[in-house]
Amino acid sequence: MSLRNTILRAFFAPRMRAIERFCRYPAQTQERMLRERLREGRRTEFGWRYDLRRVRSIEQFQSQVERFDYETFKPYVERMMAGECNVAAPGRVRLFARSSGTTSDRSKYIPVTRASVLWNHTLGMRDVATLFAATDPRSRIFEGKTLTLGGSCREENGCVAGDLSALLIREMGLWSGWFRAPRTETAVIPDFWQKADAICRECAREHITSFAGVPSWNLALMRRVLEYTGKSNLLEVWPDLQLFAHGGVEFAPYRRAFEALIPSPTMRYMETYNASEGFFALADDPSRDDMLLMLDYGTFFEFRDGERIVPLEGVVCGRSYALLVTSNNGLWRYEIGDRVTFTSTNPYRIRFAGRTKQYINVFGEELIVDNADRALDRACAATGAVVGEYTVAPRYMTLRERGAHEWIVEFEREPDSRERFAEALDRELRAVNSDYDAKRRTTLERQHLTVVEAGRFLAWMRARGKNKVPRLANDRRIAGEILAFGAGEQRQKTQTPQPCI
Repeated sequence: MSLRNTILRAFFAPRMRAIERFCRYPAQTQERMLRERLREGRRTEFGWRYDLRRVRSIEQFQSQVERFDYETFKPYVERMMAGECNVAAPGRVRLFARSSGTTSDRSKYIPVTRASVLWNHTLGMRDVATLFAATDPRSRIFEGKTLTLGGSCREENGCVAGDLSALLIREMGLWSGWFRAPRTETAVIPDFWQKADAICRECAREHITSFAGVPSWNLALMRRVLEYTGKSNLLEVWPDLQLFAHGGVEFAPYRRAFEALIPSPTMRYMETYNASEGFFALADDPSRDDMLLMLDYGTFFEFRDGERIVPLEGVVCGRSYALLVTSNNGLWRYEIGDRVTFTSTNPYRIRFAGRTKQYINVFGEELIVDNADRALDRACAATGAVVGEYTVAPRYMTLRERGAHEWIVEFEREPDSRERFAEALDRELRAVNSDYDAKRRTTLERQHLTVVEAGRFLAWMRARGKNKVPRLANDRRIAGEILAFGAGEQRQKTQTPQPCI
């Protein structure tokens, strides 16, 4: 084992003990997180308005502080961006993560405090290494660098706003250059394809042992690396590649494409839940497909099931909850728009279940993203297909026709038969969702499969400044945009807006 590996593993050991400790004492850890947030919040205008100095319990906190979403919390964000101090977080907040917009805004801006950079996002990235080292002690991953595909950021009215990845690369400073590639100035190039070409020139001869980021854009980058090097797979470029730490979207639709790019039985894919609002969970056990909820990152969690909101100890395995956070970035009882399903309560493990607004329930079928991803993965396995991207929209009922779902799909590898693929997909959807199965017996036809050419979804994301494709919708707006996004518009948009990565 190299000296670098030995030093790093010794560095990780105390943190591993801290993770084991919060797994043993989850309720106490969460109570401590709330006390810390209340202590800081008392120094803010938000704390004065909601009289946080008098809060002594979780129940009192829930009754005294209302629940927020982006629309209701936006006035606080706008004041922080205008330069006011002590609004909802102590001091002046100068960093804001830009993410996809709400119904009324093209983009939303999430405050990122110095405390959240150090004790939430950076600690989460460090714990990826901590837990990987614990599960694979013989790995030589730490002898190389992690290729990190960042977004971009810029100064706006005395603040720095942009993609979370770019803010973190910017804030982590020179020390991260010992472990990360490419250089900061390369990582934050605004134009994606210029960035990809610069990464190829800079990193093709680097000792890359892992990479991290959103699957869709990393897939595009890795293809460009193969074009640049003339190699047939990534192991010919980086022989010691061992880990992809991914997040942002469900990985299942991308797994087969990455396995084709990296034909190695020892390659690990490690899911992380690092949103603009905070780093919340990561995969700690390679034999499982869920994530450990990280309870000591400065976030107090609550979970909404309908109108009922419970703290951590009130959740039930198998049930889907909307996620609320009170965190060290100045968010208070903030519903982030994601749903999670608990797979374990000892320790607390979750699986991302999709966005609160991403589902289809036009016909009473209650189809969520987790259902769709699992059914798609099984259909691909049954027919040899690899799906790059997809989105689903309703086809409404008429006087003569029953309703249906339209699946708009981009294949990386075609199935042995599109008809067999459609049949398998329908069968698996009925198996994973009893409501869908019931409606298929009455009001729903089998799904309609629409196949589009390779690259259309990526071009649409670039043109719209997005880093992910909405999977499910109750209307046809996104589906209509993608279906109408022809070759002419793709060429026109190629040099314009950039993705949030």
